[in-house]
Amino acid sequence: MTDPAFHTLRLERSADGHVLTVTLHRPEVLNAMNTAMGEELLACFRGPAAGADVRAVVFTGAGDRAFCVGADLKERDGMSDETWRAQHVIFEQAAMAVLRCPAPVIAAVEGFALGGGWEMALLADFIVASESAVFALPEVTRGIFPGVGGTQLLPRIVGAPLAKELIFTGRRVEAAEARAVGLVNHLVPKGQARAKAAELAATIAENGPVAVRQAKKAIAWGGETDLETGMVLSIEAYNATVVTEDRLEGVRAFTERRKPRFRGR
Repeated sequence: MTDPAFHTLRLERSADGHVLTVTLHRPEVLNAMNTAMGEELLACFRGPAAGADVRAVVFTGAGDRAFCVGADLKERDGMSDETWRAQHVIFEQAAMAVLRCPAPVIAAVEGFALGGGWEMALLADFIVASESAVFALPEVTRGIFPGVGGTQLLPRIVGAPLAKELIFTGRRVEAAEARAVGLVNHLVPKGQARAKAAELAATIAENGPVAVRQAKKAIAWGGETDLETGMVLSIEAYNATVVTEDRLEGVRAFTERRKPRFRGR
């Protein structure tokens, strides 16, 4: 299904409507992000992807050559400082919308994920990559800066020393190394990243959606504070699930030895 409201993205829902696949769709330029894509990502992750009916999001790029190679430098060539900054505000807002998406987001990477493209994948909850995947933050080699979260997300995943090396040198990370250092949860044969991500998304979507969203929120909260405060916040998230119909249904289904039918409330 192509949503007519979007031109640089393709949106597709699973048959039950609970898994949304968001595809960066500028394959002719390896899914490079232009201003229009930034605006549409913001609208998508504040709109359809944030909908109460969506229980998981698969985030990917069109074609098998690239997830996304970052900002469209041809569009940026000759931009004034003022226009550049105005465009970047859109990218910043889009990045925060992906990061704060209430449903789990799984990035499915085939081919290149470079610059802002890798940052977009890092904004997801985790990454599934094919053996063809190549990651890099080469901004400093162009006199630019990883501006949509790379300097914050990468150290949190791999630790500061390796993140500094990758950011300061701009060197590329092949799929096997990415898996070895924990950047990628699953490494699959070429062409299989989207299928694996969809499989994981479907599994997530079968679980209690309120509980999953609260778990995501608790992990995000806890990662930004001390352990004791994180424990308190996690209890708040726990209590939010106790009062739901889904909690009653889950227990009832267990005692009746059947699969639960969660309704997200």
